[in-house]
Amino acid sequence: MSGPVDDELWSAIGDPTRRQMLDLLLTAGSGTATSLSERLPVSRQAVAKHLAVLDRAGLVHGETAGRERHYRIDGEQFERALAQLNTVSTAWDGRLRRIKRLAESLQQAANAPQPKTQNEPNTQNKEE
Repeated sequence: MSGPVDDELWSAIGDPTRRQMLDLLLTAGSGTATSLSERLPVSRQAVAKHLAVLDRAGLVHGETAGRERHYRIDGEQFERALAQLNTVSTAWDGRLRRIKRLAESLQQAANAPQPKTQNEPNTQNKEE
């Protein structure tokens, strides 16, 4: 993998509720804690806490408008997250291919006929 992995970013998007929130914000363009809580199975306070995590990770940014804060996806940070995901995915694809080849080699070795050792009696030409 090239480039550092942003643990805060991955921690932020590792939560399923936060991923749902990102999906909703991508679809709607923006949202408030109140509007998002109406579409999620969590309270407004929980949504506000999740938005704070996403904000610290740089994935969303909020602007105050009256008594509400409107959040939008930060496109640049979101693209960075996608690039990191693709890098991790490519690295793991390579690792999994190597593991598969190793497992197939081990399976072939286990299924191959075993040569007879010198101590084994030859039963084919045994006279009775």
